[in-house]
Amino acid sequence: METTLIILKPDAVQRGLMGRIVSRFEDKGLQIVGAKLMVIPVATAERHYADHKGKPFYDGLVKFMTSAPVLVLAVRGLGAIAMCRKMMGATFGSKAEAGTIRGDFGSSNSFNLIHGSDSPEAAAKELEIFFAKGEVLEYSRAVDRWVYDHSGGKPE
Repeated sequence: METTLIILKPDAVQRGLMGRIVSRFEDKGLQIVGAKLMVIPVATAERHYADHKGKPFYDGLVKFMTSAPVLVLAVRGLGAIAMCRKMMGATFGSKAEAGTIRGDFGSSNSFNLIHGSDSPEAAAKELEIFFAKGEVLEYSRAVDRWVYDHSGGKPE
């Protein structure tokens, strides 16, 4: 099982899309194991986007991400990172396929609604930035036996 970081960005929160987006992850069978509605402090946004420091869009990105509340999620499931990224769609809403979060809800090439970790290493680093020890939960769900086939001894 993988756990990934998902951030519903200020545009998603301001447009009232949180429930509809979270429902997509849950409908897919993914488990929400952490959630926070927060305004990201500037220092936290700078740490999160440190790899982009010096790029032309960096200052605007930090300003945008700290401008209003976001919903930060820890999402768990088999192959959760790739699955969530596929569900998110192409970076620019105008180019994202219908059926994806950005394709269904986004039109802007600047406001793209959602962030998702792109690798296990990034997920581990990003989850640590946004969640303190003990804030990402471990719990079983009865529904998991209907989400994953366990007949071979491990979930698939």
